[in-house]
Amino acid sequence: MSVLYLAFATDERQGRLQKLQKSGAHIVVSEPRWPGFFELAKREKPYAIAIDFSQAPSHALETADYMSKARETKDAALFLLRVPADRAEAVKKRLPQATTVTENELSGRLAQMEQEAEARARQKKEAAAAAKKAARAAARAGVAAAEKGKPAPAPKARPAAKTRPAPAPKKKAAKKPAAPVRKAQPKKKK
Repeated sequence: MSVLYLAFATDERQGRLQKLQKSGAHIVVSEPRWPGFFELAKREKPYAIAIDFSQAPSHALETADYMSKARETKDAALFLLRVPADRAEAVKKRLPQATTVTENELSGRLAQMEQEAEARARQKKEAAAAAKKAARAAARAGVAAAEKGKPAPAPKARPAAKTRPAPAPKKKAAKKPAAPVRKAQPKKKK
């Protein structure tokens, strides 16, 4: 699981990145230049995308708008950093689902999202382990029953597949009687 951080390469970017990495999230950095950022997003499948508006805010807005609508990234949480005051209204209209945050706020949210993701992963592992345990117990019960001479419990039957009725045989079209053949008559001379 990763977070995609889109910001133009500046002197401040490395320091900002370090603040975000304190959250414990795996941060993947790129510039918001087409098609590089999108190819990276398709490959990484981030659960969150952070876009920095400090350099080229109109370009960052277009990038954020595209990422919010693309099939591969529309479900990712979208965070906007350093949105200029003169662009705030346009950003709210075009990206109502996006959240404008600072690095510290984003770092806190990412830490919370990481904890939730870890909890979900732990629950999945526990559910899988419980299913395996139940399957082993059922297999042992079948073996024990077979040793005692009793038939093993039958597995749950699956419902029969629905079948379509056979199509009715097609009727052959009745043949029309052939038109009578006319004999050629010799031409009369005058």
